[in-house]
Amino acid sequence: MNRRNRWKYTGAVAGAGLAVVLFSSGVYANTSPKKEAEIQVISFDDLENNNEETAKTETLSTEEKVESLSSEESFTENTDTTSESNTELESTQESSENSDLSAEEVIENTEETEEETNTDLGLSAGAGEVLDNAEKQARNVETPQEPQSYWGYTNLGIAHVENHLNIRQEPNESGKLIGKLPKDAACEILEVDENGWAHIKSGKLDGYCSTEFLYTGEEAIARGREVASMIAIVNTQTLKVREEPSTDSIVITLIPQEEELEVVEIMDNGWVKFLLDDEEAYVSGDYVDVEERLEKAVTLTELMYGQGISNVRVDLVQYAKQFVGNPYVWGGTSLTKGADCSGFTLSIYKKYGVSLPHHAASQAQMGTKVDYSSAQPGDLVFYAKNGRINHVAIYIGNGQVIHASSPKTGIKISSWNYRTPAGIRRYLPN
Repeated sequence: MNRRNRWKYTGAVAGAGLAVVLFSSGVYANTSPKKEAEIQVISFDDLENNNEETAKTETLSTEEKVESLSSEESFTENTDTTSESNTELESTQESSENSDLSAEEVIENTEETEEETNTDLGLSAGAGEVLDNAEKQARNVETPQEPQSYWGYTNLGIAHVENHLNIRQEPNESGKLIGKLPKDAACEILEVDENGWAHIKSGKLDGYCSTEFLYTGEEAIARGREVASMIAIVNTQTLKVREEPSTDSIVITLIPQEEELEVVEIMDNGWVKFLLDDEEAYVSGDYVDVEERLEKAVTLTELMYGQGISNVRVDLVQYAKQFVGNPYVWGGTSLTKGADCSGFTLSIYKKYGVSLPHHAASQAQMGTKVDYSSAQPGDLVFYAKNGRINHVAIYIGNGQVIHASSPKTGIKISSWNYRTPAGIRRYLPN
Protein backbone atom coordinates (compact mmCIF):
# COMPACT_ATOMS: atom_id res chain seq x y z
CA MET A 1 0.00 0.00 0.00
CA ASN A 2 1.55 3.32 -0.96
CA ARG A 3 1.64 6.30 1.33
CA ARG A 4 -1.11 8.11 -0.50
CA ASN A 5 -3.43 5.22 -0.15
CA ARG A 6 -2.32 4.64 3.45
CA TRP A 7 -3.17 8.15 4.41
CA LYS A 8 -6.31 7.86 2.57
CA TYR A 9 -7.09 4.61 4.33
CA THR A 10 -6.04 6.04 7.69
CA GLY A 11 -8.23 9.05 7.21
CA ALA A 12 -11.00 6.82 6.15
CA VAL A 13 -10.59 4.68 9.28
CA ALA A 14 -10.39 7.71 11.53
CA GLY A 15 -13.46 9.07 9.94
CA ALA A 16 -15.20 5.78 9.51
CA GLY A 17 -18.47 7.21 10.50
CA LEU A 18 -17.97 10.03 8.10
CA ALA A 19 -16.96 7.66 5.29
CA VAL A 20 -19.97 5.52 5.84
CA VAL A 21 -22.08 8.59 5.70
CA LEU A 22 -20.32 9.79 2.57
CA PHE A 23 -20.59 6.43 0.90
CA SER A 24 -24.09 5.72 1.95
CA SER A 25 -25.25 9.09 0.86
CA GLY A 26 -23.41 8.83 -2.41
CA VAL A 27 -21.45 12.05 -1.72
CA TYR A 28 -17.99 10.39 -1.56
CA ALA A 29 -18.03 9.19 -5.12
CA ASN A 30 -19.26 12.53 -6.29
CA THR A 31 -17.05 14.71 -4.04
CA SER A 32 -15.08 17.39 -5.86
CA PRO A 33 -11.18 17.43 -5.59
CA LYS A 34 -11.22 20.47 -3.33
CA LYS A 35 -13.39 18.81 -0.85
CA GLU A 36 -11.36 15.58 -1.06
CA ALA A 37 -8.08 17.53 -0.26
CA GLU A 38 -9.64 19.04 2.78
CA ILE A 39 -10.43 15.60 4.04
CA GLN A 40 -6.91 14.24 3.30
CA VAL A 41 -5.07 16.67 5.71
CA ILE A 42 -6.58 14.85 8.62
CA SER A 43 -4.07 12.07 9.56
CA PHE A 44 -4.13 9.40 12.22
CA ASP A 45 -1.07 10.88 14.07
CA ASP A 46 -2.52 14.33 13.94
CA LEU A 47 -5.64 13.01 15.50
CA GLU A 48 -3.58 11.53 18.32
CA ASN A 49 -1.22 14.56 18.80
CA ASN A 50 -3.73 17.32 18.29
CA ASN A 51 -5.69 18.26 21.22
CA GLU A 52 -9.19 17.14 21.46
CA GLU A 53 -10.56 20.56 20.88
CA THR A 54 -8.89 20.95 17.52
CA ALA A 55 -10.05 17.50 16.46
CA LYS A 56 -13.52 18.29 17.57
CA THR A 57 -13.38 21.55 15.74
CA GLU A 58 -12.08 19.89 12.57
CA THR A 59 -14.61 17.12 12.94
CA LEU A 60 -17.37 19.54 13.54
CA SER A 61 -16.25 21.59 10.58
CA THR A 62 -16.08 18.52 8.43
CA GLU A 63 -19.38 17.24 9.73
CA GLU A 64 -20.92 20.60 9.12
CA LYS A 65 -19.54 20.65 5.58
CA VAL A 66 -20.57 17.07 4.94
CA GLU A 67 -23.90 17.76 6.49
CA SER A 68 -24.11 20.89 4.40
CA LEU A 69 -23.23 18.92 1.27
CA SER A 70 -25.57 16.19 2.30
CA SER A 71 -28.19 18.76 3.02
CA GLU A 72 -27.61 20.45 -0.31
CA GLU A 73 -27.81 17.17 -2.19
CA SER A 74 -30.63 15.99 -0.05
CA PHE A 75 -32.23 19.33 -0.53
CA THR A 76 -31.77 18.99 -4.27
CA GLU A 77 -33.11 15.48 -4.23
CA ASN A 78 -35.75 16.50 -1.79
CA THR A 79 -36.47 19.53 -3.89
CA ASP A 80 -36.85 17.34 -6.91
CA THR A 81 -38.80 14.87 -4.89
CA THR A 82 -40.71 17.66 -3.30
CA SER A 83 -41.25 19.21 -6.66
CA GLU A 84 -42.42 15.90 -7.97
CA SER A 85 -44.37 15.37 -4.81
CA ASN A 86 -45.75 18.85 -5.05
CA THR A 87 -46.62 18.20 -8.66
CA GLU A 88 -48.19 14.96 -7.68
CA LEU A 89 -49.74 16.66 -4.67
CA GLU A 90 -51.02 19.48 -6.80
CA SER A 91 -52.31 16.95 -9.24
CA THR A 92 -53.71 14.96 -6.38
CA GLN A 93 -55.12 18.12 -4.82
CA GLU A 94 -56.55 19.14 -8.16
CA SER A 95 -57.90 15.66 -8.52
CA SER A 96 -59.05 15.78 -4.94
CA GLU A 97 -60.49 19.21 -5.49
CA ASN A 98 -62.14 17.93 -8.62
CA SER A 99 -63.16 14.86 -6.72
CA ASP A 100 -64.25 17.00 -3.81
CA LEU A 101 -66.02 19.32 -6.19
CA SER A 102 -67.64 16.40 -7.88
CA ALA A 103 -68.49 14.97 -4.52
CA GLU A 104 -69.75 18.32 -3.38
CA GLU A 105 -71.66 18.67 -6.59
CA VAL A 106 -72.97 15.16 -6.16
CA ILE A 107 -73.81 15.87 -2.54
CA GLU A 108 -75.25 19.23 -3.49
CA ASN A 109 -77.15 17.71 -6.35
CA THR A 110 -78.20 14.89 -4.09
CA GLU A 111 -79.27 17.38 -1.46
CA GLU A 112 -81.11 19.38 -4.09
CA THR A 113 -82.73 16.20 -5.32
CA GLU A 114 -83.56 15.28 -1.76
CA GLU A 115 -84.89 18.77 -1.18
CA GLU A 116 -86.95 18.54 -4.33
CA THR A 117 -88.06 15.08 -3.36
CA ASN A 118 -88.78 16.25 0.17
CA THR A 119 -90.51 19.27 -1.25
CA ASP A 120 -92.57 17.04 -3.47
CA LEU A 121 -93.15 14.73 -0.57
CA GLY A 122 -93.81 17.73 1.61
CA LEU A 123 -96.27 19.05 -0.90
CA SER A 124 -97.81 15.63 -1.15
CA ALA A 125 -97.76 15.30 2.60
CA GLY A 126 -99.04 18.85 2.89
CA ALA A 127 -101.75 18.14 0.40
CA GLY A 128 -102.53 14.97 2.28
CA GLU A 129 -102.64 16.90 5.53
CA VAL A 130 -104.88 19.50 3.93
CA LEU A 131 -107.18 16.76 2.68
CA ASP A 132 -107.05 15.03 6.05
CA ASN A 133 -107.77 18.30 7.83
CA ALA A 134 -110.52 19.11 5.37
CA GLU A 135 -111.97 15.66 5.92
CA LYS A 136 -111.71 16.07 9.69
CA GLN A 137 -113.28 19.50 9.48
CA ALA A 138 -115.97 18.10 7.25
CA ARG A 139 -116.61 15.44 9.87
CA ASN A 140 -116.41 17.95 12.70
CA VAL A 141 -118.57 20.53 11.01
CA GLU A 142 -122.02 19.46 11.85
CA THR A 143 -124.47 19.37 9.03
CA PRO A 144 -127.01 22.08 9.66
CA GLN A 145 -130.02 20.43 11.18
CA GLU A 146 -133.63 21.48 11.36
CA PRO A 147 -134.47 23.13 14.71
CA GLN A 148 -136.08 20.82 17.26
CA SER A 149 -139.82 20.76 16.74
CA TYR A 150 -142.45 20.24 19.45
CA TRP A 151 -145.99 19.54 18.23
CA GLY A 152 -145.06 21.28 14.98
CA TYR A 153 -143.59 24.38 16.66
CA THR A 154 -139.88 25.29 16.60
CA ASN A 155 -140.22 28.31 18.93
CA LEU A 156 -143.13 27.30 21.08
CA GLY A 157 -145.32 29.67 23.03
CA ILE A 158 -148.31 28.60 25.16
CA ALA A 159 -151.03 30.89 26.52
CA HIS A 160 -150.42 31.43 30.23
CA VAL A 161 -153.84 32.83 31.16
CA GLU A 162 -156.98 31.87 33.07
CA ASN A 163 -159.33 32.10 30.09
CA HIS A 164 -157.93 33.43 26.82
CA LEU A 165 -155.25 35.74 25.45
CA ASN A 166 -156.21 38.52 23.05
CA ILE A 167 -154.37 38.58 19.74
CA ARG A 168 -154.13 41.97 18.06
CA GLN A 169 -153.36 43.24 14.60
CA GLU A 170 -150.61 45.61 15.84
CA PRO A 171 -148.09 45.14 18.69
CA ASN A 172 -149.86 47.35 21.22
CA GLU A 173 -152.94 47.31 23.44
CA SER A 174 -154.87 49.63 21.16
CA GLY A 175 -154.41 47.31 18.17
CA LYS A 176 -157.54 45.79 16.66
CA LEU A 177 -158.57 42.49 18.21
CA ILE A 178 -158.33 39.79 15.54
CA GLY A 179 -158.35 36.57 17.53
CA LYS A 180 -157.92 34.76 20.80
CA LEU A 181 -155.49 32.21 22.12
CA PRO A 182 -157.38 30.01 24.59
CA LYS A 183 -155.77 28.87 27.84
CA ASP A 184 -152.93 26.41 27.10
CA ALA A 185 -153.30 26.93 23.33
CA ALA A 186 -150.04 27.01 21.38
CA CYS A 187 -148.42 29.40 18.95
CA GLU A 188 -145.21 29.82 16.96
CA ILE A 189 -143.23 32.83 18.21
CA LEU A 190 -141.82 34.49 15.10
CA GLU A 191 -140.05 37.39 16.82
CA VAL A 192 -140.20 39.58 19.91
CA ASP A 193 -139.76 43.36 19.86
CA GLU A 194 -137.99 45.53 22.44
CA ASN A 195 -141.28 46.16 24.25
CA GLY A 196 -141.95 42.48 24.82
CA TRP A 197 -144.61 42.07 22.16
CA ALA A 198 -144.43 38.79 20.28
CA HIS A 199 -145.32 38.29 16.64
CA ILE A 200 -147.07 34.92 16.70
CA LYS A 201 -148.82 32.51 14.39
CA SER A 202 -151.35 29.90 15.49
CA GLY A 203 -153.64 28.07 13.11
CA LYS A 204 -154.92 30.67 10.65
CA LEU A 205 -154.22 33.53 13.02
CA ASP A 206 -151.23 35.83 12.55
CA GLY A 207 -150.92 38.69 15.03
CA TYR A 208 -149.36 40.08 18.21
CA CYS A 209 -149.59 39.47 21.94
CA SER A 210 -147.55 40.32 25.02
CA THR A 211 -144.94 37.74 26.05
CA GLU A 212 -145.99 38.49 29.63
CA PHE A 213 -148.84 36.04 29.09
CA LEU A 214 -146.90 33.27 27.32
CA TYR A 215 -144.99 30.23 28.48
CA THR A 216 -141.78 30.18 26.46
CA GLY A 217 -138.65 28.04 26.13
CA GLU A 218 -138.37 25.04 28.44
CA GLU A 219 -141.42 26.15 30.42
CA ALA A 220 -143.54 26.01 27.27
CA ILE A 221 -142.26 22.52 26.41
CA ALA A 222 -142.96 21.28 29.93
CA ARG A 223 -146.43 22.81 29.89
CA GLY A 224 -147.12 21.34 26.47
CA ARG A 225 -146.36 17.84 27.74
CA GLU A 226 -148.98 18.36 30.45
CA VAL A 227 -151.80 19.68 28.29
CA ALA A 228 -151.26 18.13 24.84
CA SER A 229 -154.13 15.97 23.69
CA MET A 230 -154.74 13.36 21.01
CA ILE A 231 -156.60 14.65 17.99
CA ALA A 232 -158.22 12.61 15.23
CA ILE A 233 -158.35 14.43 11.89
CA VAL A 234 -160.98 13.22 9.45
CA ASN A 235 -159.34 12.12 6.17
CA THR A 236 -162.46 11.23 4.19
CA GLN A 237 -165.08 13.48 2.63
CA THR A 238 -167.80 12.62 5.14
CA LEU A 239 -167.33 10.39 8.18
CA LYS A 240 -170.12 8.59 10.02
CA VAL A 241 -170.15 9.03 13.78
CA ARG A 242 -171.62 6.08 15.66
CA GLU A 243 -173.05 5.53 19.11
CA GLU A 244 -170.95 2.38 19.63
CA PRO A 245 -167.62 1.17 18.14
CA SER A 246 -169.19 -0.98 15.44
CA THR A 247 -170.58 -0.61 11.94
CA ASP A 248 -173.78 -2.16 13.27
CA SER A 249 -174.26 0.79 15.62
CA ILE A 250 -176.56 3.75 14.98
CA VAL A 251 -175.13 6.71 13.04
CA ILE A 252 -175.29 9.79 15.25
CA THR A 253 -174.13 12.42 12.80
CA LEU A 254 -171.78 13.11 9.91
CA ILE A 255 -168.46 14.95 10.19
CA PRO A 256 -166.78 16.72 7.25
CA GLN A 257 -163.21 16.20 6.02
CA GLU A 258 -160.40 17.80 8.02
CA GLU A 259 -162.57 18.23 11.10
CA GLU A 260 -160.63 17.67 14.32
CA LEU A 261 -161.99 15.37 17.00
CA GLU A 262 -160.91 15.23 20.64
CA VAL A 263 -159.69 11.66 21.21
CA VAL A 264 -160.67 9.97 24.44
CA GLU A 265 -159.32 6.52 23.66
CA ILE A 266 -157.99 4.43 20.78
CA MET A 267 -159.78 1.09 21.04
CA ASP A 268 -158.15 -2.31 20.55
CA ASN A 269 -160.50 -3.02 17.66
CA GLY A 270 -159.23 0.05 15.78
CA TRP A 271 -162.11 2.36 16.62
CA VAL A 272 -161.59 5.79 18.10
CA LYS A 273 -163.62 7.11 21.02
CA PHE A 274 -163.89 10.90 21.01
CA LEU A 275 -165.85 13.78 22.50
CA LEU A 276 -168.66 15.06 20.34
CA ASP A 277 -169.22 18.27 22.23
CA ASP A 278 -169.99 16.99 25.74
CA GLU A 279 -170.86 13.38 24.79
CA GLU A 280 -168.77 10.38 23.79
CA ALA A 281 -169.03 8.93 20.28
CA TYR A 282 -167.08 6.62 17.94
CA VAL A 283 -165.51 6.68 14.48
CA SER A 284 -163.54 4.07 12.57
CA GLY A 285 -159.79 4.49 12.89
CA ASP A 286 -159.44 3.76 9.17
CA TYR A 287 -160.75 7.21 8.29
CA VAL A 288 -158.86 9.44 10.71
CA ASP A 289 -155.24 10.42 11.30
CA VAL A 290 -154.41 10.51 15.00
CA GLU A 291 -151.71 12.78 16.37
CA GLU A 292 -150.78 14.60 19.55
CA ARG A 293 -151.77 18.22 19.29
CA LEU A 294 -151.94 21.45 21.24
CA GLU A 295 -154.97 23.66 20.86
CA LYS A 296 -154.70 26.53 18.38
CA ALA A 297 -155.87 30.12 18.35
CA VAL A 298 -159.26 31.10 17.04
CA THR A 299 -159.77 33.81 14.45
CA LEU A 300 -162.36 36.42 15.23
CA THR A 301 -163.80 37.70 11.99
CA GLU A 302 -165.01 41.09 13.06
CA LEU A 303 -168.41 42.09 11.77
CA MET A 304 -168.58 45.69 10.66
CA TYR A 305 -171.54 47.97 11.05
CA GLY A 306 -173.22 49.02 7.81
CA GLN A 307 -172.62 45.71 5.99
CA GLY A 308 -176.31 44.87 5.65
CA ILE A 309 -176.38 43.30 9.13
CA SER A 310 -178.38 44.88 11.92
CA ASN A 311 -176.41 46.60 14.62
CA VAL A 312 -177.88 44.37 17.28
CA ARG A 313 -176.60 41.26 15.48
CA VAL A 314 -173.13 42.76 15.17
CA ASP A 315 -173.17 43.70 18.85
CA LEU A 316 -174.35 40.24 19.92
CA VAL A 317 -171.62 38.45 17.97
CA GLN A 318 -168.87 40.74 19.24
CA TYR A 319 -170.11 40.31 22.78
CA ALA A 320 -170.12 36.51 22.50
CA LYS A 321 -166.58 36.39 21.10
CA GLN A 322 -165.03 37.95 24.15
CA PHE A 323 -165.75 34.79 26.15
CA VAL A 324 -163.79 32.44 23.90
CA GLY A 325 -161.57 30.23 26.03
CA ASN A 326 -163.70 30.42 29.13
CA PRO A 327 -164.59 27.11 30.79
CA TYR A 328 -167.33 24.66 30.03
CA VAL A 329 -169.35 23.58 33.06
CA TRP A 330 -172.30 21.22 32.67
CA GLY A 331 -175.45 22.95 33.97
CA GLY A 332 -173.65 26.31 34.24
CA THR A 333 -174.78 29.68 32.90
CA SER A 334 -171.83 31.91 33.88
CA LEU A 335 -170.01 33.41 30.91
CA THR A 336 -166.83 33.74 32.98
CA LYS A 337 -166.91 30.88 35.48
CA GLY A 338 -168.46 28.26 33.25
CA ALA A 339 -171.49 27.38 31.18
CA ASP A 340 -172.76 24.50 29.08
CA CYS A 341 -173.98 24.92 25.51
CA SER A 342 -177.56 26.03 26.23
CA GLY A 343 -176.44 28.00 29.28
CA PHE A 344 -174.06 29.97 27.05
CA THR A 345 -176.71 30.87 24.42
CA LEU A 346 -179.22 31.66 27.21
CA SER A 347 -176.82 34.14 28.85
CA ILE A 348 -175.79 35.84 25.56
CA TYR A 349 -179.38 36.34 24.41
CA LYS A 350 -180.47 37.52 27.84
CA LYS A 351 -178.30 40.65 27.37
CA TYR A 352 -180.35 41.51 24.26
CA GLY A 353 -183.73 40.98 25.80
CA VAL A 354 -184.43 37.47 24.55
CA SER A 355 -185.33 34.83 27.14
CA LEU A 356 -184.40 31.24 26.33
CA PRO A 357 -184.83 28.01 28.31
CA HIS A 358 -181.79 26.19 29.67
CA HIS A 359 -182.14 23.22 27.33
CA ALA A 360 -180.98 22.89 23.73
CA ALA A 361 -183.94 20.84 22.51
CA SER A 362 -186.35 23.35 24.07
CA GLN A 363 -184.57 26.31 22.46
CA ALA A 364 -184.92 24.53 19.08
CA GLN A 365 -188.70 24.73 19.49
CA MET A 366 -188.62 28.53 19.64
CA GLY A 367 -187.97 31.22 17.05
CA THR A 368 -188.25 30.91 13.29
CA LYS A 369 -186.81 28.15 11.13
CA VAL A 370 -184.20 29.38 8.62
CA ASP A 371 -182.59 27.69 5.60
CA TYR A 372 -178.85 27.17 5.72
CA SER A 373 -178.32 29.54 2.82
CA SER A 374 -180.18 32.32 4.64
CA ALA A 375 -178.38 32.13 7.99
CA GLN A 376 -177.26 35.42 9.55
CA PRO A 377 -174.93 36.23 12.45
CA GLY A 378 -176.82 35.75 15.71
CA ASP A 379 -178.97 32.84 14.53
CA LEU A 380 -178.77 29.61 16.55
CA VAL A 381 -177.49 26.40 14.95
CA PHE A 382 -178.65 23.07 16.43
CA TYR A 383 -177.08 19.62 16.32
CA ALA A 384 -178.67 16.25 17.01
CA LYS A 385 -177.84 12.75 18.15
CA ASN A 386 -180.14 9.95 17.04
CA GLY A 387 -182.57 12.55 15.79
CA ARG A 388 -182.66 14.33 19.15
CA ILE A 389 -181.26 17.84 19.56
CA ASN A 390 -178.42 17.72 22.04
CA HIS A 391 -176.25 20.76 21.22
CA VAL A 392 -176.57 24.42 20.24
CA ALA A 393 -174.24 27.16 18.97
CA ILE A 394 -174.40 30.79 17.78
CA TYR A 395 -173.68 31.52 14.13
CA ILE A 396 -171.14 34.38 13.85
CA GLY A 397 -170.80 34.62 10.06
CA ASN A 398 -168.20 33.41 7.56
CA GLY A 399 -169.18 29.76 8.11
CA GLN A 400 -168.32 29.78 11.83
CA VAL A 401 -170.12 29.22 15.13
CA ILE A 402 -169.24 29.98 18.73
CA HIS A 403 -170.28 27.50 21.43
CA ALA A 404 -169.53 25.98 24.82
CA SER A 405 -168.15 22.72 23.47
CA SER A 406 -166.74 20.45 26.17
CA PRO A 407 -164.98 20.42 29.55
CA LYS A 408 -161.66 20.12 27.74
CA THR A 409 -161.98 22.95 25.22
CA GLY A 410 -164.46 25.29 26.89
CA ILE A 411 -166.00 28.05 24.81
CA LYS A 412 -164.59 27.86 21.30
CA ILE A 413 -165.13 28.74 17.65
CA SER A 414 -165.68 25.98 15.10
CA SER A 415 -166.77 25.61 11.52
CA TRP A 416 -170.57 25.68 11.39
CA ASN A 417 -170.68 22.14 9.94
CA TYR A 418 -168.03 20.57 12.24
CA ARG A 419 -170.85 18.08 12.61
CA THR A 420 -174.01 17.84 10.59
CA PRO A 421 -176.40 20.65 11.61
CA ALA A 422 -179.94 19.61 12.46
CA GLY A 423 -181.45 23.02 11.86
CA ILE A 424 -181.18 26.81 12.27
CA ARG A 425 -183.55 29.07 14.21
CA ARG A 426 -183.82 32.87 14.27
CA TYR A 427 -184.75 34.92 17.38
CA LEU A 428 -183.71 38.44 16.44
CA PRO A 429 -185.36 40.72 13.93
CA ASN A 430 -183.66 41.20 10.56
